[in-house]
Amino acid sequence: MQSFRSEIENPIVEKDILELERKIRLFKEGQIDKERFRSLRLARGVYGQRQLGVQMVRIKLPYGKVTSEQLHRIANVSDEFSRGRLHITTRQDIQIHHVSLDRTPELWAQLEKDDITLREACGNAVRNVTASETAGIDVNEPFDVTPYAHATFQFFLRNPICQEMGRKFKMSFSATEADTALSFMHDLGFIAKTKKIGDTEVKGFKVLLAGGLGSQPRHADVMYEFLETDLLIPTIEGVLRVFDRYGERSKRAKARLKFLVKDVGLDGFLTLVENEKRALAYQSYPINTSDFETEITFKSEEVPSATIENESEYNAWKNSNVIPQKQEGLFAIGIKVHLGDFYTDKARLLADLIKNYAANELRFTLRQNILIRHVREEFLPFFYSELKKLGFAEAGYNSLVDITACPGTDTCNLGIASSTGIAVELERVLRAEYPQYINNKEVTIKISGCMNACGQHNMAHIGFQGMSIKSGSLVAPALQILLGGGVLGNGQGRFSNKVIKVPSKRGPKALRILLNDFEDNSTDNEDFLAYYNRQGKTYFYDILKHLSDTTNLTEDDFIDWGHDKNYVKAIGVGECAGVVIDLVATLLFESEEKIENANEAIKDQKWSDSIYHSYAAIVNTAKALLTAEGAKTNTHAGIISNFDNVFVNTNKISINGTFSDFVYQINTNEPTEAFAKKYAKQATDFYTQVDTYRKKVVNN
Repeated sequence: MQSFRSEIENPIVEKDILELERKIRLFKEGQIDKERFRSLRLARGVYGQRQLGVQMVRIKLPYGKVTSEQLHRIANVSDEFSRGRLHITTRQDIQIHHVSLDRTPELWAQLEKDDITLREACGNAVRNVTASETAGIDVNEPFDVTPYAHATFQFFLRNPICQEMGRKFKMSFSATEADTALSFMHDLGFIAKTKKIGDTEVKGFKVLLAGGLGSQPRHADVMYEFLETDLLIPTIEGVLRVFDRYGERSKRAKARLKFLVKDVGLDGFLTLVENEKRALAYQSYPINTSDFETEITFKSEEVPSATIENESEYNAWKNSNVIPQKQEGLFAIGIKVHLGDFYTDKARLLADLIKNYAANELRFTLRQNILIRHVREEFLPFFYSELKKLGFAEAGYNSLVDITACPGTDTCNLGIASSTGIAVELERVLRAEYPQYINNKEVTIKISGCMNACGQHNMAHIGFQGMSIKSGSLVAPALQILLGGGVLGNGQGRFSNKVIKVPSKRGPKALRILLNDFEDNSTDNEDFLAYYNRQGKTYFYDILKHLSDTTNLTEDDFIDWGHDKNYVKAIGVGECAGVVIDLVATLLFESEEKIENANEAIKDQKWSDSIYHSYAAIVNTAKALLTAEGAKTNTHAGIISNFDNVFVNTNKISINGTFSDFVYQINTNEPTEAFAKKYAKQATDFYTQVDTYRKKVVNN
């Protein structure tokens, strides 16, 4: 691997990138276990893809915000290290594919020149913090949630409490009760609220806890009806600490927060969060919003000339894609990005457009689109003309014809059937046969290539999940059809019901049957969910049942959408931050690194960070011995109690008191300099004792 010198001014970022390069080298030399290396690279946004020998790189863009300079940088990186295609995800990230592992540190270094990170874009960490794309411009918002989403991103990036959790952790901020950031399906979801306290109007959030999609969707609980903004960061930290300590680590399918809350109950979970308060670095954390309240400025005042050749098309575009902002005279423009994919040549032209004629900001959206912000009304014809040249003026932004789909079998190891291929065909059917739905924003179609729901299929009005179906000795690609999901608002949502499985090539027929029946049988002003409720799941099963017959499949049914060869079901190893296969020596080596981190944090006077590094080192060291004994290590809390039973109570390891009391000092002491130094020394002494014991056992 060719080495390089990073030119990053931030020493923390530079250390991160050089460390990735070092670990890649050690992995290639066989000095790091494959599964452990997977965990490390995932936490740096480097994700294996279906094609061997190349990686997907996920670029973390908090709440989807991008400037012209950043978009140019992303385009340049994609051209140099990938193939020039950019993919917008349902978490407002950008993904690029077919990247050589050896070149990922250099790619990261290039991005950081414009303050763009890969850190914790994947892995068992806090994933990208998402927000309503209209935050800050929404006419109905009580206040702009952007500063709070940004503060959350900054505070927990590289924070030691959330670097090696049992599973990923997702948060969202919704600007209004419309809940466009989908709080009900997040680990933590926040909806902007205000409350009159005395004579003062106070800003805060309705807080939703422990929602999620996947194969077992769970609706979030209401954690607080109103939480003042100063308590936002301490509350999140308390939740993360509890999840880190009590969350499942061995059984990946049960490792999300929703399963922990289900097991201990909401009240029990809140009690655990309350018990963490003393250990927090901040009991209150006021967030400075001034950087987000600056005057909107423009580079150019002169309106370029533009000729509108088709007024009806222009008006249709304005009606479906242009959104009035709360700032008088300004508008946002929605760009429908087909399947979330666009290319670097257009990205650069778009970047120049927003810098020269808007206010140098766009946001990638949760529905894999682009929203240009701060466009003056008199500039709308010009923007339409320029966007049309780029193929970005198609009507139907956030409408039924704007289908959400994950990459599926195109690049993902877990994809079972094509999601992008069927999405292309369904959009073609909608535009050709159902033009009346081009501006219908009341019904959504979402598609995932497997049960993991990256395409959010199980919260859509009409959802499709990639599957397979047998016909004799042959296997054909199939779609599970789900109906009846949707966003209800103010933290309420519905998950779709699984109705029937049909061969993939019959997906368009299924859609036609559903839409035709809705048009023929819905009553006046009855929306799709009310229609679904009235008819019932069995009704829809009956009208679709004939499509599930596999005795009459044709040759074409065995070829998936977007392919020209017979379907082969090929599922690889998932890259969604799966559980690591830990070796004892690797664990002890990591404990040394955690102790080093604790001491470095003391030098930087980061007492709370040091304490958590020491805690992680102690638990990790205990896990090493328990692993050698074949004992359970599926939660931090379990490791702590098991270590007492297996080693302390049997006098194999000598500790003054119980191991539980030793570890849980973290909860009974405030994060002071004195305790940080004491705890770091205790972690070192404990590691030394365990290492000596382990060597003695091995030698015997």
